[in-house]
Amino acid sequence: MVNIAQAWAERYHAENRDVSVQVLGGGSGVGIASLTDGNCDMANSSRDINEAEALAIRQKRGKEPVEHIVGVDALAVYVHPDNPIESISLEELAGIYGEGGAITRWSHLGVRHQSHGRDVIVRLGRQNSSGTYTYFREAVLGKNRDFKLGSVDRSGSKDLVDLVSRTPLAIGYSGMGYAVPGVKMLEVSVPRGERGVAPTVANARNRSYPLTRALQIYTAGELSGPAADFLQWIVSPEGQQIVVELGYVPMRELK
Repeated sequence: MVNIAQAWAERYHAENRDVSVQVLGGGSGVGIASLTDGNCDMANSSRDINEAEALAIRQKRGKEPVEHIVGVDALAVYVHPDNPIESISLEELAGIYGEGGAITRWSHLGVRHQSHGRDVIVRLGRQNSSGTYTYFREAVLGKNRDFKLGSVDRSGSKDLVDLVSRTPLAIGYSGMGYAVPGVKMLEVSVPRGERGVAPTVANARNRSYPLTRALQIYTAGELSGPAADFLQWIVSPEGQQIVVELGYVPMRELK
């Protein structure tokens, strides 16, 4: 969510010159840990807070964590545009990324796609402090299965998508707002063999796309003062318009 948070901060500061909003990245887990330690007012997260994190906030801050839904995202599966594959199932993704998964070559998916005579799938992922990493693991692999070793991990979504654009045999996952002309987003189906659903704004809004998630801001208790004003602006039509501009889905239809 760092791109959206930075855009919110810049636009809000331009309209309220006496208020400065500092944005730091590092992943959803880093943000929630910072909120727990009292080092920030708002923790952006692309996954749900877990029970241990919520308990830590109660113990250290003496307040209940409060969830604020600020948008919706479709987690896209990216490949190189030269790859002829157009659709993939959750089962196939689990076979590529999950422990014990046997899908290691594009030919295992019935795809004729090679680079320099090889068709080994290059798995790209995120670091384990990322909300995107956590969401993908739970939605695709399930809570009791982990990623298999050997993936090429990136600390940022932009870096991951950029690497896909430069790696013909790669596959990676990231928010649909990071799409660039040098990559292709796949349709995703739940059962193998069924027609996939594209990661679009409309399909994210109606939740027909299988990898749809909420974008959240967590606070320790309810905010007050300038921070509360900023959060109220984020969920206003003006703040939600930035969500649209960056390729994500607002909480509700904007006029």
